[in-house]
Amino acid sequence: MKIDDIRTGIDHLRQSLTEGWQRLRESAASALTRFSSDENTRLPAEHEIDDGMFAPTRSWSMLGGEVFEDDQRVVVRLEVPGMNKQDFDIQVEDDTLVVQGKKRFERESSSGRWRVMQCAYGSFRRVVALPATVRAEVSKASYRSGVLRIELPKAEPGRPRAIQVPVE
Repeated sequence: MKIDDIRTGIDHLRQSLTEGWQRLRESAASALTRFSSDENTRLPAEHEIDDGMFAPTRSWSMLGGEVFEDDQRVVVRLEVPGMNKQDFDIQVEDDTLVVQGKKRFERESSSGRWRVMQCAYGSFRRVVALPATVRAEVSKASYRSGVLRIELPKAEPGRPRAIQVPVE
């Protein structure tokens, strides 16, 4: 194997890692959600937690999501495990979907210690840009197996229009 082949292989590896990291940052940026806890969140007391990295006032979590569009509707799916359907407040504001909620801590037992706490608890707000104008008043939401699914009928059904813009 020649030194040029090794350099080429290293350059390809570096480029692949750079592209992968950039893709991860871009896709994760909108999924990163801040949780604000208060006394109603029911977190364990600080002396019950051995996790040195746990900071209840600085909780962040990834709420993975998907936005699907067809001729008739826009469907938004958000992964928000550990909640009940009544914990959500869903609104459409202009061209965005706003999902707010509160995830409460559930105590396992009355004795013992928490060694690791990686889940976020408290109030959160997630904003999702909608690709089309929707009829919010007839939208539907369901929550099953930790996934919140919101179906929003389009105000003007049909495919997104593509308009050719000439370059002068």
